[in-house]
Amino acid sequence: MKVTDYIQNSKQTLFSFEILPPLKGKSIQSIYDGIDPLMEFNPKFVNVTYHREEYLYKEQGNGLLEKVSIRKRPGTVGICAAIMNKYKVDAVPHLICGGFSKEETENALIDLQFLGIDNVLALRGDPIKTESTFKAHPNGHHYASELIHQVNDMNHGKYYVDDIKMAPTDFCIGAAGYPEKHFEAMNLKTDLIHLKEKVEAGASYIVTQMFFDNQKYFDFVKACRDFGINVPIIPGLKPIKTLNHITFLPKFFHIDYPEALSNELLKCKTNEAVAQVGIEWGITQSKELMAQKAPCIHYYTMSNSDAVKAIAKNIF
Repeated sequence: MKVTDYIQNSKQTLFSFEILPPLKGKSIQSIYDGIDPLMEFNPKFVNVTYHREEYLYKEQGNGLLEKVSIRKRPGTVGICAAIMNKYKVDAVPHLICGGFSKEETENALIDLQFLGIDNVLALRGDPIKTESTFKAHPNGHHYASELIHQVNDMNHGKYYVDDIKMAPTDFCIGAAGYPEKHFEAMNLKTDLIHLKEKVEAGASYIVTQMFFDNQKYFDFVKACRDFGINVPIIPGLKPIKTLNHITFLPKFFHIDYPEALSNELLKCKTNEAVAQVGIEWGITQSKELMAQKAPCIHYYTMSNSDAVKAIAKNIF
């Protein structure tokens, strides 16, 4: 079932969450261990992230260096299939531009269609660690809007290899939004221009980057509506869990903590204290978002469901 159908058919705020694929070498049970505690809250869909390959340079016996590709986490297709088979819940794979040609993207989408997957979240993706800026595949997409356009073309029976007649797909396409703007955007206005391009290309809902100040989400929704972006906008929340998160999350995700939250975090001396503040803040955020009729609250679990479960027990 499509994400947009779930939203349209529900009179209450929905619950969903996102997981990471396990590190290479771990079993699928590590995925189940993160999902099992959250199934009591009736998630309508579970997002599965995709992580690009990385490159290492290994010295050869002749003194030369060999560039070797490694993938620390497996792809999403098998994981989505396993989730849907075990839990009978919709899995939403992330599609990214980086590292993929248009033909490889098309083939992945065909596989997803055969599995009965109805939704995809289309993203540009981050640069790999050895690149200072994002570099597209030579025959791939530079922007999420281009990727969305390809998925939407397939929904209309137009494939990359268009010299044969193809059956149309029927994917519901999600896109990412940034209440505090994407860090590469010149300002919020240009970020909204790019977001509208994604919607016009075929995105039918938006999931936001994590934020900790609900007012920024409410302002973002209003700015989108004023700009003619009228698809559902799902807020994304991430519980703070460790002392490292205090500095890592703002630095890596280019977000701010509201002063009331930072004041509480500065008092924390242990990971346990931080986690408790994160749970309490997440509960407060969630209650306010629900009161304001957010269509769904989407939690970033990082495949550790403890904090999200503690929040959900008070909300759903």
